[in-house]
Amino acid sequence: MKLLLDTHALLWALTTPDHLTERQREAIQDPTNTVFASAINIVEIAIKSSLGKLRVAASLERNRYAEFVTAISDSGFEMLSFTGTHAANIRSLPFHHRDPFDRMIIAQAVAEGYTIVTADAQFSAYPVELL
Repeated sequence: MKLLLDTHALLWALTTPDHLTERQREAIQDPTNTVFASAINIVEIAIKSSLGKLRVAASLERNRYAEFVTAISDSGFEMLSFTGTHAANIRSLPFHHRDPFDRMIIAQAVAEGYTIVTADAQFSAYPVELL
């Protein structure tokens, strides 16, 4: 299975895995699954932390995002770039969810056929598998 982490799921997986459900933790740790973090996760963290809407590790507050990307890789997660195809898919998504970062992650999952790891119930309104 190919999993795409919503931003909060990525942060939880890296810092507080007990916030994930047991099923989510098992799927992320299953070596037969490929787990993706999105470039959109990095953008969302950077923007929301700079606006004071998200508290992040001190290293990120000092703009050490390259180290964060390394931590993602060291965790065994693959990085997923945001492509033109992903961007084009956003237009076809109904506005069940207003958060642009979540809409971009949903568009990526739809385009790639990935399952999204999230705790956001609003994602269930979209044609995408959730965990």
